[in-house]
Amino acid sequence: MRLKRVRRLRRMTLTAVAQSTGISKSTLSRLENGQRRPTLELLLALSQVYRVPLDDLVGAPEVGDPRIRLKPGQVKGRTVIPLTRQPDGMQAWKIVIPTTKVTPEPRAHDGYEWIYVLSGRMRLVLGDQDWVLGAGEVAEFDTRVPHWFGSTGQEPAEILSIFGRPGERMSVRTKPPQG
Repeated sequence: MRLKRVRRLRRMTLTAVAQSTGISKSTLSRLENGQRRPTLELLLALSQVYRVPLDDLVGAPEVGDPRIRLKPGQVKGRTVIPLTRQPDGMQAWKIVIPTTKVTPEPRAHDGYEWIYVLSGRMRLVLGDQDWVLGAGEVAEFDTRVPHWFGSTGQEPAEILSIFGRPGERMSVRTKPPQG
């Protein structure tokens, strides 16, 4: 089990993980020490908090195929598909938000997030501001600001989410104008 290593790479305490997942500290400790076998539900919650694919948590062997296996999971009522494998560095996810996820549950944590709306319309609550974003729109924000994203209640939304730990921010670069 690689749970303790991943948690330490994320610089998270058992207390912080317990608060983020709702899993007790004693259960987390037993999982990390191999004294308890994890259920899929526990692994999905940890995968979301650590922002790593399930395979990284259980130490699944590499299969030699360079393609990323898109294995959707359910986290907080959303379908989450990891698009990266690395336990550290930037994490990318495709997230499908159903119309039922309409009640804001803001939370804050270290890091920086970039969201691109692929289809549908989504709601983003950031601090005391509330926006609706449509297909092709982008938001970026410091995740230390209490935030939540979900549905407008009208249609499902598909988004790309890129999350970076503290000190890891994306850089937008464009070519200088020609001429």
